[in-house]
Amino acid sequence: MSIFGTIMNKIFHHGQALAAPAPAAPAAQAAPAQAVPAPVAPLAPAQPVDVEAVLTELAAAKGRPSNWRMSIVDLLTLLDMDSSLSARKELANELNLHVGADGSAEENIALHKAVMQKLEENGGKVPADLKG
Repeated sequence: MSIFGTIMNKIFHHGQALAAPAPAAPAAQAAPAQAVPAPVAPLAPAQPVDVEAVLTELAAAKGRPSNWRMSIVDLLTLLDMDSSLSARKELANELNLHVGADGSAEENIALHKAVMQKLEENGGKVPADLKG
């Protein structure tokens, strides 16, 4: 799954058990030319999800300071995701975001805004102050 897809699933399905994939057929019964299943797409919510409320709840549960409202690194860390430069570069490529030098404050700010905007486009309720 893509990095953004993982972000979306962690926020939109926070506190819910995601449906487990069906168990694979035993190898002895599998046909030799069996097709490989397609990657699972992020699951869109049935109703708008209050992104701010979910992230605030996660931050409170962690019990440590987090600047997830402004920092893409803190947002990814809050979601227990890789926040390294390479992960952020990959996320920027997924979102087709090419602003500033890799890892620069300019890129990180733009990446945070882009993630919030994409969450809203995919069914999240995101307050204006988190989008820019």
